[in-house]
Amino acid sequence: MPRGAAIRWRPPPVCTPPAALGASTPTGLDNGHVTSTAGAPGGATVPDPQEAQVFTARLTGRPLLDSSGRALGRVRDVVIWPVAGAEPPRALGLVVQLRRRLIFVPFGRIREVSAEGAQLLGGTVDLDPFTQRTGEILASSLYGRRTGSGTVADVAIAHRELARDRWQVTALAVTTRGRVLRSGGPAVVPWEECRELFEPGPLAEQLTSLREMAPADLASAFEALPQARRSQLAATLDDEELADLLEEMPEQDQIRLLNSLDSIERSADVVEEMEPDDAADLLGEMPPEQRERLLTAMQAVQAEELRRLLRYDKATAGGLMTSQPLVFAPDTPVAEVLARVRDRDLPATTAAQVYVCEPPMLTPTGRYLGSVGFQRLLRRAPSIPIGECIEARIFVKPELPERELAARLAAYNFIGVAVCDSAGRLVGAVTVDDVLDRLLPVGWRRTGRAGGG
Repeated sequence: MPRGAAIRWRPPPVCTPPAALGASTPTGLDNGHVTSTAGAPGGATVPDPQEAQVFTARLTGRPLLDSSGRALGRVRDVVIWPVAGAEPPRALGLVVQLRRRLIFVPFGRIREVSAEGAQLLGGTVDLDPFTQRTGEILASSLYGRRTGSGTVADVAIAHRELARDRWQVTALAVTTRGRVLRSGGPAVVPWEECRELFEPGPLAEQLTSLREMAPADLASAFEALPQARRSQLAATLDDEELADLLEEMPEQDQIRLLNSLDSIERSADVVEEMEPDDAADLLGEMPPEQRERLLTAMQAVQAEELRRLLRYDKATAGGLMTSQPLVFAPDTPVAEVLARVRDRDLPATTAAQVYVCEPPMLTPTGRYLGSVGFQRLLRRAPSIPIGECIEARIFVKPELPERELAARLAAYNFIGVAVCDSAGRLVGAVTVDDVLDRLLPVGWRRTGRAGGG
């Protein structure tokens, strides 16, 4: 089943200290009323008292809220990925009961975890039934397990921005007869003391090592795998990770990988996670019937956006552009713009330059006013409207051939350039990496990866 979402951009999740996450425990288990590291009972030792931790058993039964605060379902479990080398185990997301079905919601789609439960960023969730994949561990399966440190009562996870903006297992609450008598509750111990609980099996170990690679390196390793192992890896990666892998592969390899997936719905979910220009290039290489089936299975907004990009010749600015540059109204404060630019999920070339337009802000926008580089923003006061920071009003037409486009970028030392229609509306932007991708010889990805290091 897919492990992803349909929205490409997302702000980093916020971890709220779960001081009141204490009303629900797994059936038949007393987890000692552990609520947070700051309030662990009986003076229990804490691995990192400055780190806000969420105890997974305490999330059980708590609501999953939409972006408006309305309850959608209830949290039933947390999905964990095994340990990889010295890295802690990853917490991938929540298993949520939605009416009579269990679904998976990745942490990348969750804005906040608090005493009230978990809240979504917005948009949609994948309603496919949850199926546990090879190597995945459910937090509930660890409760009651005996270790050298004691019997597991709960598992603590925390959001760590420095670890690729991930949620990771940080500690376990364990009980022993001696500790309970002395402190009145379980001790909180570092996860390393119970490492054996998170060790992967032989297959999961290989999948884990592959999953930890950068997308470009993973693409090289993927080519060397036998077909059966490729299918297992594709099933293990979530939609966003698989989209990142596809973006590093030649179009024909992309098509073969999509064809190997278990359903047209999974293929559609993955393509929705790709950058729009990369997704349009991929769809453009497909037979018309296959392309139409995939577009039909996608969400209407994303499908319409890709249909618009497919109208352009791929060797022009319109064929190379992304339809989702960073766009702001002229009265947006510099501080708000910089907050978006700091999003670690944004490609560097996208974050390096923003575009100022009259409403609407989605492409095709209102009248294009100009662009601003992030270095200029760093030199301006946070309260100044971005409209007062515009430094360039240059744009190109969608029909401009790719070589002329490359010359224009080189002449002005641009990282990116706006693409506008005949009415002066911004329809997209082309970045220098998109142009290089087109002008470099066929097979450059394999050559570049082989010569890396």
